[in-house]
Amino acid sequence: MRKVIEENERMKRKYVFHLEEADGLDAKSTDKVLAAILKFELSTVFKPFKRFHIDQAAKFKTHLSHAKNQRGQPLSHSTVDATLTLVRKFFHWLAGQVGYKKVLTYSDARYFNNNRKSARIAHTANEKVSPSPEAAFHAFQAMPSVTEYEKRDKALFAFFMLTGARVGAVASLRLKHIDLFNGKVFQNPREVNTKAAKYIDTVFMPVDPAYLECFNAWVGYLRKDKFFGDTDALFPKAQMGLAETGGFQKIGLSREPFATTTPLNKIIRNAFAMVQLPQYTPHAFRTTLIKMANDRCTTVEEFKAWGMNIGHENMAVTMGSYLPIPKQRKEDLIKNMKLA
Repeated sequence: MRKVIEENERMKRKYVFHLEEADGLDAKSTDKVLAAILKFELSTVFKPFKRFHIDQAAKFKTHLSHAKNQRGQPLSHSTVDATLTLVRKFFHWLAGQVGYKKVLTYSDARYFNNNRKSARIAHTANEKVSPSPEAAFHAFQAMPSVTEYEKRDKALFAFFMLTGARVGAVASLRLKHIDLFNGKVFQNPREVNTKAAKYIDTVFMPVDPAYLECFNAWVGYLRKDKFFGDTDALFPKAQMGLAETGGFQKIGLSREPFATTTPLNKIIRNAFAMVQLPQYTPHAFRTTLIKMANDRCTTVEEFKAWGMNIGHENMAVTMGSYLPIPKQRKEDLIKNMKLA
């Protein structure tokens, strides 16, 4: 059973208030902070923060090195590094608070620094796993589209390829955010769950026409056959009702969006699994599209526009996060360069 130390809880609440009001963090970000601090408390068996000793920081690093994630695997280097950073920042803040200045120093927080080797590994960009355009299209073509649920799922797949939108944003989209005439999607952060509350104006990507045909048919089905309006969900969840034999069953499409992104992830994973391909997530489509840009764009301006279209503010994000160059590829590129 979790042990509650009232003074610890009070300081954590105070810190969250500081992060939200002074630093402008949202609840999702502060939840990560609290989760990291809780991991530290677990490693100390919930000792009061006022009884902190630098040995606790060393033991916490050991604790993280042996910890497992929800899949039973060791924590990644990036997860360990991020956790240590969040706890270090908390103790740095704590050292300046009334009642803690005599027992904590700012230098104490430095003992939560990750070792240089692990930190370097954590910040090394890995090649993101993603389906090739051909593999994605193969999975898309194999998806059935007989029932309205199947039509929705196939249109969802098409939409990810057309926009590269993040799954959280897609789950919250309404029909009013779609402009089929101009081939655009408006991700207004006041109404759509975009990352960092960014406004993203996305034009449909130049991918296989079959994707756009499928998506257009889906929007037409919602508006003409189901009489959906602007405020209804673009990808609605199923409406549950009481079956004649008792129990609940799907009785049609609701007008509301999914409450979480889990069902959307499952739809895409299943689509790839059905054709014996790795179970890629919706986020993998973003990497697929960026790799397509790398092959098709002929100017820097075109490449920048492609990245902006999926919500990247600058090319550094597009290049650094989505197009890391493996060591062997780097060597091949350099060796094959010719003198001017």
